[in-house]
Amino acid sequence: MKHPRPKPAADPRTVSRVVPEPTALKALAHPVRLRMLGMLRIDGPATATQLAARLGLNSGATSYHLRQLAQYGFIEEAPHASRRDRWWRASHELTSVPASESEGEALDLDIAFNQAALSLQVGQMQQALEEYAELPAEWRKATAADDIIIPMTAAQAEALTKRLRDIILEAMQSAPRLGEAASREAGMVPFYVMLHAFPYPGRLPHREGEDAP
Repeated sequence: MKHPRPKPAADPRTVSRVVPEPTALKALAHPVRLRMLGMLRIDGPATATQLAARLGLNSGATSYHLRQLAQYGFIEEAPHASRRDRWWRASHELTSVPASESEGEALDLDIAFNQAALSLQVGQMQQALEEYAELPAEWRKATAADDIIIPMTAAQAEALTKRLRDIILEAMQSAPRLGEAASREAGMVPFYVMLHAFPYPGRLPHREGEDAP
C-alpha cells in the first residue's frame, strides 16, 4: 500500500514591513487609523464607504483618515474593475516601531503610538473573550492569555523579546499573506498574536539618578 508523500514545505516568503519616520508615526498614532490599516491588511482592499460602515463613521471622516494613511505611505490605491469607487489596500504587512532611545519628542511619539495600539489591542482582547465560549474546542485550545514573570537583566530581556519576535515572524513567513485567497482555505483564519514585554511596574527608577524602589 502506497502512502501519499507529504507536501514539501513552502519556501519562506518575504514579509513586507514599514518603519515609520517620526512624522508618519505621529499620523498613524490614532486609534481609527490603526483600525483601518488593520482591516485593510486582514480583509484586503476596501472603499471609504465600506470602511465607514464597518467603523460606524461617516464617509467624510473615513476619507480624511484614508488620505492621512496614504500621504505617509501606509496604504495605496488598489486596482479595481469599478471606476466609480476608489479602492485602497495596505502597502505593507507589518509596522515596526523601534523603541525610542532618546528623550523629548521622539519618546513622546513612541508613547502616543503605543497608547493608541494598546487601546486597539485591549478592545480586540475584550471582544475575543466575549466570543470565547462560542469558539470550537480546537480554537479554544489554541487561545492563550498567559503572563509569566522572569528575573532578567535588560540585555537578557531584549534577547528574549527578539527571539519571540523571530519565532512569530518565521510563522508569518510560512503562511499566506493576509487578504489573499490562500489565507481563506478551510480551517484557516487570521490568528492574532500580541507581544507585551516590560519590566514589572514600580520596580525600576523612572529617570536616571532616581533610586529604585
